[in-house]
Amino acid sequence: MGVSSHITQNAVSNQGKVAAPRPSGYIQSVDRALSILELFSKERPEIGVSDIARLLSLNKSTAFGLLCTLERRGYVEQNPNNGRYSLGMKMIELGQLKLSTFNIGKIAHPILKTLVDKVGETAHLAVYDRGEVIYIDKVECDNAFSIASFIGKRNPVYCTGVGKCLLAFQSEEEIERVLSGVLNARTPKTITDRKRLHNELKIIRKRDMAYDDEEFSLGLFCVAAPIRDLKGTVCAAVSISIPTIRMDPTKKSFFEASVSAAARAISEALGYNRQ
Repeated sequence: MGVSSHITQNAVSNQGKVAAPRPSGYIQSVDRALSILELFSKERPEIGVSDIARLLSLNKSTAFGLLCTLERRGYVEQNPNNGRYSLGMKMIELGQLKLSTFNIGKIAHPILKTLVDKVGETAHLAVYDRGEVIYIDKVECDNAFSIASFIGKRNPVYCTGVGKCLLAFQSEEEIERVLSGVLNARTPKTITDRKRLHNELKIIRKRDMAYDDEEFSLGLFCVAAPIRDLKGTVCAAVSISIPTIRMDPTKKSFFEASVSAAARAISEALGYNRQ
């Protein structure tokens, strides 16, 4: 088994991610460099070269060479006190550039604010990326309950409201690829049965609404709805996150209607015209 296969298997087993199929024109050195960047997280902001080599099944000298190249280009930087590496300022620069050109974020933000003012709960805007959701906007409510999410954060699709909402509208091939991967139970309520998930995705497509009933985080209930672009393609999803201690069953229909209205308003602003 080659090094690139080890990298893919590590990404799945250690992080619960579903590896994307290898495209034509694959360049191993670029893949390895990007794999290094993807090791960094909020929980692991600094990593030493030995740990990087171990996590990616690389020779230590190979890992060091890749890090030196990334450091010269500003994508990582080394802490002189402990020799460990962290993401460099170039990553922030590129991230801000992407967000600044992401028109859907600009269009959706005022609608998200209106949604939060209406329901009194935190709202998220997310897009799909190879078996994960990426949060591209977040508007917090005034309530003191803190939700551990931030712009740029990635989460699995199979156990989040926005994730299931987005996955439901992917191609059958993509759905099968994601659901055939690792489905770790985040909580006792996480759905990991593939047949059950397939059935739920069918229901989501029918009702244009998805739920996360403490499947990603205990104590949190989410309602999500799809956003469509000019062509009618689902391009994003909007959700609200309600702490279960504030979840009044009599208000569920109100939450559903509010999220649907926000998704519809964003879709119409993007040019979608439902006949």
